[in-house]
Amino acid sequence: MHRPAGRERRSLQMNERHGGAQYYERAGHGYAQQRRPDPRIAAVLAAALGDARTVVNVGARPGSYEPDDRPVVAVDPSAVMLAQRTSDAPRVRALGEALPFRDHGFQGALAVLTLHHWSDWRRGVTELARVAQRVVVLTFDTEAATPFWLFDYFPHMLERDRQRMPPIETLCTLLNANATPLPVPHDCTDGFLGAYWRSPERYLDARTRSAMSAFAMLSPGDLARGLQQLESDLISGAWAARYGGLLGMDVADIGYRVIVGNRRVSSAAPL
Repeated sequence: MHRPAGRERRSLQMNERHGGAQYYERAGHGYAQQRRPDPRIAAVLAAALGDARTVVNVGARPGSYEPDDRPVVAVDPSAVMLAQRTSDAPRVRALGEALPFRDHGFQGALAVLTLHHWSDWRRGVTELARVAQRVVVLTFDTEAATPFWLFDYFPHMLERDRQRMPPIETLCTLLNANATPLPVPHDCTDGFLGAYWRSPERYLDARTRSAMSAFAMLSPGDLARGLQQLESDLISGAWAARYGGLLGMDVADIGYRVIVGNRRVSSAAPL
């Protein structure tokens, strides 16, 4: 299944220069305690993988959303992330942009909230489609029709995400795929950025924010200003006045999308 060792060495050398991996090496300790997979999201992703009997999870981190009923190989550039894994799945320290596997070596590839950490997500998407017959990606649409309210407090977060996140239309074109909204339940157990859309006070907690890379990317000034404004609006009732309609909702579409593609990357979109 593995390609020659030279490719693996080049991949790890790239890892040392890769910003996303460096973030998790520095700030990823304790990540698994905050990021517990939500069973409802897990069911959606398992259904998206369909009958793929072998799966490579790229950007695997501690292993969220890996199916437990079929063989999985976990790939991540961060040694800190791989060390927090509890499953017996084989672990490979490598970048998504340089996967050390043969063509079509897996029936399914999974990439969950990870593409925005890759230095070249287009190249990474090409690699996903090269090594797997079916590609399942969970990502975020920064141009969603209803913007996530958190960005009102941290506008630079949205600006940065627009630079890092793959445009949904481009991603779908590359993978010959469609995007399906993934509504987030109000009691989501996975502490990703949008998990607490109905519990705004959670964002005031530093431990909660520690597993959200978007906060770590903010300048100290932007972080302090946003937190101060959010806390003030929660106390005064301004948050409830603007966003209180969310409090009666069980799930919300705040921009997360599941992309499912089959076989080859399209030649219609330039790499």
